[in-house]
Amino acid sequence: MALRDGLATADGTARFRQRGVDRRHLPESHFRRGPGELALSSLGLGTYIGAPDAPTDLAVEQSVAVCLTSARVNVLDTAINYRHQRAERSVGRALARMLERNEVARDEVFVATKSGYLAPDAESRLGPAEWIQEELVRPGVVLASEIVDDCHAMTPKYLADQFDRSRKNLGLESIDLLYLHNAPDAQIPIVGREEFERRLAAAFAFLEELRGKGLLGFYGIATWDCLRVPRAQPGYFSLASAVRIAEKAGGPGHGFRFVQFPFNLAMPEAAAVHNQFVGDDRLTLFDAARRLGIACFTSVPLLQGQLARAGPKRRGLSPAQTALQFARSAPGNLGPLIGQKSSEHLAENLEVASLAPWDDAAFQDVLN
Repeated sequence: MALRDGLATADGTARFRQRGVDRRHLPESHFRRGPGELALSSLGLGTYIGAPDAPTDLAVEQSVAVCLTSARVNVLDTAINYRHQRAERSVGRALARMLERNEVARDEVFVATKSGYLAPDAESRLGPAEWIQEELVRPGVVLASEIVDDCHAMTPKYLADQFDRSRKNLGLESIDLLYLHNAPDAQIPIVGREEFERRLAAAFAFLEELRGKGLLGFYGIATWDCLRVPRAQPGYFSLASAVRIAEKAGGPGHGFRFVQFPFNLAMPEAAAVHNQFVGDDRLTLFDAARRLGIACFTSVPLLQGQLARAGPKRRGLSPAQTALQFARSAPGNLGPLIGQKSSEHLAENLEVASLAPWDDAAFQDVLN
């Protein structure tokens, strides 16, 4: 099957935004200006949770279709290891149908995926361990010595293999954003910070090559703890260090322009803890990212459903809507990524797009 050409563009995403504003009467502030002047929705679709089975495939495909046709969401987030490659394939099938029907254009949609974790194929006849040996180790895609903690690798050869698999799964010739998936979190505790930075430099150099070929728009790091914890903790990583390494790999026009990390009412560190250093200034993660020219997407806004069930309510919103509004209103956040499959939850969450984000005072009131 031929792969669909193109990347998200400033003109294309602006068309999507205008469709949402004109036809759905969404506030202009629902859309944010991202790197490359892209108009990106302040809610994104996440695809992490779910069994690797056909019913979940269908639910993800339906969610993608609803998000795009509603003109409320043009940010799709996935990873090759999510549901053992089935999440990428679900996104790819849904997007292909919509492109074929001219319900959306390729340049209107921002597609992000992740690479790093070993990702056995749920649709293979081989079991996970056998698949890793047959598909990765024996062909020399990755050496056993290059696999950290039996689950993670980031050598250029391995990333090249995974990137090609992701392109095929998604049905796309080019991908808008590739994150190194929890790379500091997985690697630093095992190999140390100095060796990790060497590996990161090699990975960034490879990703710059993909950008030079027109196969990749931007790259980033999707993390869990490393950007949020105190500087003294062993797993800490500096955003400024990543930018310095990217500048060596790609110069001032480098493609390292995105980070992803958890942020919600129970995990507010990115807006509350001053653990990042830019020059002599000690900043929150959100503030450091803005200073360094890095855009932020945030994960687990509902804390995997806990805040939807038992979170606070504000301004007439449900607990789930309050949690989403809090996350999307954080200064410096492009938007939270929500895993949503049931039609009831999807409809409730997408209603938030009809609201302007809270101003700083309202955000701080909930934060504090």
